[in-house]
Amino acid sequence: MNTTVIEQPAGAASKSLDIRVLLAFFAIYVLWGTSFLAIRIAVLEVPPLFAAGTRFFVAGMVLYGFMRLRGRPRPAGSQWRSLALIGLLMFVAEYGPLFWAEKYVPSGIASVLEATLPLITMALETWVFRRHRFHWPLLASILLGFCGVSVLLFRNGEQHFGWLPCIAILAGATTWSLGSVLNRSLDLPESRPLTSGAAMAPGGGMLLVLSASFGELHPLPHVSMRAALAILYLIACPSLLGFTAFVWLLARMPATRVASHAYVNPVVAVALGYSVAGEVITTRTLIGTALVLASVILILRKEKAAI
Repeated sequence: MNTTVIEQPAGAASKSLDIRVLLAFFAIYVLWGTSFLAIRIAVLEVPPLFAAGTRFFVAGMVLYGFMRLRGRPRPAGSQWRSLALIGLLMFVAEYGPLFWAEKYVPSGIASVLEATLPLITMALETWVFRRHRFHWPLLASILLGFCGVSVLLFRNGEQHFGWLPCIAILAGATTWSLGSVLNRSLDLPESRPLTSGAAMAPGGGMLLVLSASFGELHPLPHVSMRAALAILYLIACPSLLGFTAFVWLLARMPATRVASHAYVNPVVAVALGYSVAGEVITTRTLIGTALVLASVILILRKEKAAI
């Protein structure tokens, strides 16, 4: 999963086929897509805030330590305040609710709800922060996506899934979008990987503190090998490999092309949930997913045309 954390100006893409590009896209398409099932496996046995905190604290410390060993300077005091804000908005307020919600919502549905990130980001950036003129086509594209969400939430006039977990996922997506818009104006370190590690680690630390304050660690949870492997996978693959690939791609090609993961991740997650975890795919699920993905594609195309 993990969409835009820090944006970086795009460089010129190489005209020749580069295996590194293919591997990097595999990381953000497939590894991020599989993260939803890994979260689902972990939180069915491990307290959600503890699982999320462990993932991001360990991944953040590893990434931050690696970049410091490579000679990147440590953030200044004012930059740490900005990093703490990003950690709160983009990790605590986003992934705490997501990990909790996946105890009740299938991983495929959670991934589709998370696919509304570009829609929320575009709405915040266009009408709240930049106060651009109202455009009906943009509003129609955003409403199309939320019509898809409505289809997912209802079944024959009744609730399809619990309201609270689904609202928690959408609320978390909103805080992530807010963080991604705000980070462009915050005082942050020049190194994007170091910035991400320095935001992930405090975010993970805050999640662990919340886990302890909510009593998740009393008594200490039993962590099976299956759940432990799921958390280790989340640390190593979607967090470290996936994000490193994401930053590497942003430095070499347009951000809108890299953002195509937003409509590939749900496809991977829904297919994986169906084939591995036996999650049910109904006609309503397919219609809702198609509407959300169509909306995301329209939004990304409009953003590309504006560049």
